[in-house]
Parts: sequence; structure tokens; C-alpha cells
Amino acid sequence: MNRDIIAGNWKQLKGQMKAKWGDLTDDVFDVAEGNAEYLAGKLQERYGWEKDHAEREIRDFEKTLDQKYHH
Repeated sequence: MNRDIIAGNWKQLKGQMKAKWGDLTDDVFDVAEGNAEYLAGKLQERYGWEKDHAEREIRDFEKTLDQKYHH
């Protein structure tokens, strides 16, 4: 996972992540502060996903960021 992009732009991305994963609370995003592994763990807990599924969700989200921030 590209933690640099998430961590470097956390405040701007928080709204997009909340829109995508609306069942996560503000507290989760505040504690995560760019930590993709923590975020994946919370996705697993909240949505009942396997670890691979949660990590894939974050990777897919990051791919949209790669396009936005690298063009």
C-alpha cells in the first residue's frame, strides 16, 4: 500500500474516505492518521471483511489517488 500518499494528504483525503467507508467513525480516521494498516483493521472489524479484502479496498482507493496526484 502506498502509505506516503495517504499519510501526506490525510486531512484532504479524510472526507473522501468517509464518503467511501461511511460506517467508520471520525474517531477511527482521527486515530488512523495515515496508518493504512490500522485503517484496514478497522474496515475488517466494521464490515466483517477478511484482511485481504480490506487491504484491497485501500489499494483500490489509493489507485484513484495515484491518478489524481501523479497527473
